Amino acid sequence: MVKTLGDGIVCQFRDTDAALRAATLMQAAAARMPAAGEHKLEIRVGTTWGPVVMKGADVFGDTVNVCARLQGLANPGQVLTTRELVRALSPRHRARCRELYPTKIRGRAGEVIVYEVMWREDPDVTQMNVAADAPRPAIWVLKLTYGGESVTVEPGGAARLGRDKTNDVVVASTLASRVHARVVGRDGNYFIADQSSNGTFLMVDGNTREVRLRREEALLGERGWIGLGKPATNHGAHVLRYRLERR
Repeated sequence: MVKTLGDGIVCQFRDTDAALRAATLMQAAAARMPAAGEHKLEIRVGTTWGPVVMKGADVFGDTVNVCARLQGLANPGQVLTTRELVRALSPRHRARCRELYPTKIRGRAGEVIVYEVMWREDPDVTQMNVAADAPRPAIWVLKLTYGGESVTVEPGGAARLGRDKTNDVVVASTLASRVHARVVGRDGNYFIADQSSNGTFLMVDGNTREVRLRREEALLGERGWIGLGKPATNHGAHVLRYRLERR
């Protein structure tokens, strides 16, 4: 273990198979743990393979950044990895990985091919549709605008919203939590997931009813407003504008 980051940990392995085994055993251990009342421990794991920059006992660089982004894209109970790691695995472990989608990662010119590690021995796994003759769907990106600046979320990408300066969109409002919400591109759509104390408010253009999310996820419409900690209807300092754009 290299270090802890809030409720997460960063680990380094000399062997790719060992990294994959650790990721799957962590998920299996979390799945076996009994729920504490209404709360069940769920973890997200991102792992990749590549060179790192060593500074003392810490690690930095592009490989670490890719790993962090994969963890952010993963759903609870999921292990995501990259084509680089899959190619470096032994054949036995490589057979447990399935290709999902390409995604953009900040600081990288090209796309990263995301794979899922099938850590459950589950025969009822949906087969991925990779038909070469399937029609290519339209590609949409999501643009988030706040304070005169915009951030674009690509298909398969994600963006964090909140008061902390490490977020992709930093909202200067005391109503916003440090990490308030996460926007994720998934299966051709974009979703927002609330992670806050005060809730996330969603107003879709053309609708008169505003939705308040409390640790919930919602599908984003074509365009609208997102309020962090307070209704979006007054378009105050806590409100973002979003819209889908065809690429």
